[in-house]
Amino acid sequence: MVRVRFAPSPTGPLHIGGLRTALFNYLFARKNSGKFILRIEDTDQMRYVPGAEEYIVESLKWVGLDYDEGPDIGGPKGPYRQSERVELYRKYAQVLIEKGWAYYAFDTPQELEDMRQRLRQAKSSVQLYNHLTRGEMKNSFTLTQAEVKERIEAGEKYVIRFNMPADKQIIVHDIIRGEVKVNSNTLDDKVLFKSDGFPTYHLANIIDDHLMEISHVIRGEEWLPSLPLHILLYEAFEWEPPKFAHLPLILKPNGKGKLSKRDGDQMGFPVFPLDWTDPKTGEKARGYREWGYLPEAVINILAMLGWNPGTDQEIFTLQELIEQFSLDRVQKSGAKFDPDKARWFNQQHLRKKSTQELAQMFLPVLESQGIETDEQYLFRVIELLKDRVEFIEEFWTKGFYFFEPPRSYDAKGLKKAWKQQTPEIMLELKEKISQIDDFTSENIERELKQWVESKELSFSKVFTPLRLLVQGSTSGPHLFDMLELIGKKEVIRRIETGVSTIKR
Repeated sequence: MVRVRFAPSPTGPLHIGGLRTALFNYLFARKNSGKFILRIEDTDQMRYVPGAEEYIVESLKWVGLDYDEGPDIGGPKGPYRQSERVELYRKYAQVLIEKGWAYYAFDTPQELEDMRQRLRQAKSSVQLYNHLTRGEMKNSFTLTQAEVKERIEAGEKYVIRFNMPADKQIIVHDIIRGEVKVNSNTLDDKVLFKSDGFPTYHLANIIDDHLMEISHVIRGEEWLPSLPLHILLYEAFEWEPPKFAHLPLILKPNGKGKLSKRDGDQMGFPVFPLDWTDPKTGEKARGYREWGYLPEAVINILAMLGWNPGTDQEIFTLQELIEQFSLDRVQKSGAKFDPDKARWFNQQHLRKKSTQELAQMFLPVLESQGIETDEQYLFRVIELLKDRVEFIEEFWTKGFYFFEPPRSYDAKGLKKAWKQQTPEIMLELKEKISQIDDFTSENIERELKQWVESKELSFSKVFTPLRLLVQGSTSGPHLFDMLELIGKKEVIRRIETGVSTIKR
């Protein structure tokens, strides 16, 4: 059975790169009738952030990535929180020591720094704790078994390091990147168990993936350098490794480097799924949900960052993504994030919703403005604006004039359209409008255009200032549809107010 996991660390808010990793794991599991597991890797107690785990869970639920096993729902391979599995890791670390694949090291931070300084002064090309340098340090290779035991029993701090073999060629196949080759001489004796009594990511990750029967490890490119060590750990335990697939990075809009929160702050777009407030600093960051993105749009945005279906189709539902997803179509190179394209995706998913759905989503915005309105009127407003908005809130910002008169008039529009004779023309136009009995869009357009032609005026000279008076700006939905919807009495009232308000 296909069993995949999303294994984030609760060290802060979930980046959209992490959410994309979760999505690709989810799609692969559902496509192959497998299981999608959430595992919280909280062994780094120094970087643990309160509330981060809850944030991760809420983010996954918001976008609809339901997992089959996890810390809050349980499952047959639990617990799914690594801090609850520490004794298990300790037992397996001991197995590695007994097999000669790991050893105790008692070096202090100062002694480690002194070693690196010696290597720098010697202009050594490799500054690692490995088979070349471990003989100079305080560890199981330089101490007797009795001395090691005595130090441990005395409560001296120690770590457990991996015994990296010398000059070993490590070859592993990655589904996305093909064959990966690394020589062990370029790797160090990584710490597997820390002095605080917690395992490092490397040890806990391998043990959990094995015990949870993970068939495919689908994770970000940043973990590719860890792959050789992980393969050797599987070899040390004599376990069959899962298949690996390392996803490409999500890059800045200019393609230079990994997308960061700073990029979002500078360019005005979110990089987290939900709002986040740092519990230590109080610093706030807006999320896609609060920004106004639909969860299905976020899923679509992330799916197209590094994967393509091999067709021209760009808009997908989650079910369509499940049906078409394949790791074979995931690219190796980084995927540039395009903020404009992200907004476009949201617009396309908004357009797929019914008028009734959009009205229900827009109601809270109207309520926040203290507006009460008729349902059928609201439906007609939605229909007029539906193709002009990217976010729900824009039904208000781009269409407030359907619910209340403008309180100001666009300065650039006035400068261009409001001439000395405009007030007189508008007052004459008001009289014409008051005479129109059949106040429907088609009839308003016919009557007013005939009137404009009879006065030998240009349409722009009349209709641009009319729009300004009615809605406050010079661009918007079809003018005559808007006039019909606002109604004759209100249109006349706005013309009178505007002409008396605007001074030249």
